[in-house]
Amino acid sequence: MITKKILIFGASGQIGRHLIRKLTKNNYKVTAVTRNTHQKGYILKTQAPIGYLDIEQVNIFDNERITELISNTDICINLVGILFEKGKISTFNKIHTEFPDRISKICKQQNIDQFIHFSALGLEKVKDSKYALSKLNGEKKIRDNFNKATIIKPSIVHSVDDSFTTRFLTLLKILPVFPLYYSGRTKFSPIHVSDVVELIFYVISKELLSKDIEAIGPEILTFKEIIQKLLNCIDKKRLLIPMPLILAKISATFFQLFPNPLISIDQLNLLKYDNIKSDGGITNFDIGCPSKIFLEESVKSYSFSWRDGGQFSIKKDD
Repeated sequence: MITKKILIFGASGQIGRHLIRKLTKNNYKVTAVTRNTHQKGYILKTQAPIGYLDIEQVNIFDNERITELISNTDICINLVGILFEKGKISTFNKIHTEFPDRISKICKQQNIDQFIHFSALGLEKVKDSKYALSKLNGEKKIRDNFNKATIIKPSIVHSVDDSFTTRFLTLLKILPVFPLYYSGRTKFSPIHVSDVVELIFYVISKELLSKDIEAIGPEILTFKEIIQKLLNCIDKKRLLIPMPLILAKISATFFQLFPNPLISIDQLNLLKYDNIKSDGGITNFDIGCPSKIFLEESVKSYSFSWRDGGQFSIKKDD
């Protein structure tokens, strides 16, 4: 028996796919919005029982179509986000500020039960990042438009489907030396995607409104500690060398010339700031939905793909 209808923008990403499984398993009818059903549709179809998932290919700049979809739902979730800009359309301002502004206005007009928006953790003190500024402006627009909205701000989200641990595992497997930006001192509170999904489900089931929730994992790690844990998972030893800022800027300038850069100048600027609970912030732990999965525990379950010898390799003696 279907309980409520939920509309998810950005449904084909890491969080979206896991969330679809959780929601449909608990009798929610989900409409998943994606840019391209030919590329993403076949993946999404495997995430839910028959009859519990509709997939819509929608241009997020099509207000008329978006209004139609929101008018036919009880809960709207926005997971849309980018880490770097592409051309004149896929920009931080359009994706992180203008889009949340438009859909929060529509959610208010249609008087839906809940609007859950995903932003990012640790942005309040950032002064030199277009990404951070666009996210903060998006949050402000939402609060101005629809105060009932709940905004979730996660630290790094990790899983076998992520683009964080998997990318660094690939680099650590092949590079004998690994550079550390800002000496690897930046702090993070990595949270597993299943813990993020549990938080979203908690917000929905408890009907939490008008909240700002910082989504953090069960531990705080520096970037250097994260890299060391990844190395341990693939049984590798690498020389970790702090990279001088001038070289970091040169490398970031070079990398951002590529379609999917390893790091950009904007991301380099973000790395100066810790990505952990803010002073006075309310976290998932505070509202009774603690994270349970530690980074190394999670990565060990899938890191065999990067280990010499694969799944059945034996860890070398130190």
